[in-house]
Amino acid sequence: MKLSRADSDVYLPESDEPAAAALARVTHLCVAAHQDDIEIMAHAGIADCLDGKGKAFGGVVVTNGAGSPRTGAFLKFTDEQMLAIRREEQREAAKLGRYAVQLQLAHPSADVKTPGHPGVRSDLAAIFGGCRPQVVYLHNPADKHDTHVAVFLRCLEALRALPRENRPHRVLGCEVWRDLDWMVDTDKVALDSGRHPALGEELLKMFDSQISGGKRYDLAVPGRRLAHATFNTSHATDRMAGITWAMDLTPLVADPALDVAAYTLGYLDRLRADVAARLRKYGPTENA
Repeated sequence: MKLSRADSDVYLPESDEPAAAALARVTHLCVAAHQDDIEIMAHAGIADCLDGKGKAFGGVVVTNGAGSPRTGAFLKFTDEQMLAIRREEQREAAKLGRYAVQLQLAHPSADVKTPGHPGVRSDLAAIFGGCRPQVVYLHNPADKHDTHVAVFLRCLEALRALPRENRPHRVLGCEVWRDLDWMVDTDKVALDSGRHPALGEELLKMFDSQISGGKRYDLAVPGRRLAHATFNTSHATDRMAGITWAMDLTPLVADPALDVAAYTLGYLDRLRADVAARLRKYGPTENA
């Protein structure tokens, strides 16, 4: 597999087959911005592949992750040192999670934020063109992290460029930097992240440069999953031990004419209408 950058990384933790062959058998693909994003947003896909015969998980990290916050033991590490550490941490996570393939494209965030950047475009075209996943996990367009949104947009461009018959059947935008609990229930896609809880925590702990560096994802992510499962519904017991919320992005891929901003703001419009309707339903009448 030929990627655009000399410092990109292709890792096959489960086999010594050619990278193209490993990618071709991927059934669940997550394309994320940074190291550890995959493990935060797509644990349900990892679990699906561990539990299901004939399924294979593939991970893609688009940026190099050099600009991450750091403190403690990592306070004085340079960006180059952090890049090397984070790359190895992602490899270890892929090995633990038994991914079929782990690709790290190593693009600077500035390149990903540039529409039409040739290296980013060619890499994503090669990846999406080299597999036929049942499910693709992306960042969601309402995320508050600029690089996450940029990665989502570059992925959407690449998916829309595929022949219609080669586009994935399901594309989901997952929460990382902004929960998706605010969506109305009928819009939510519940990803079952309560399976393999010990593995989920160990996957997050692989990224010690983040945890010891000042970001306790190992505590926050399982807590968020449990909170979502508990507060999912007020009149029934919990169906799952953990939930990651996602929005369905499949219509954006299926119809390139759909405007991304209008589609995303539709979720907010439906929330606004839901809040207003409940207040009107139980509020005082005009003549009271």
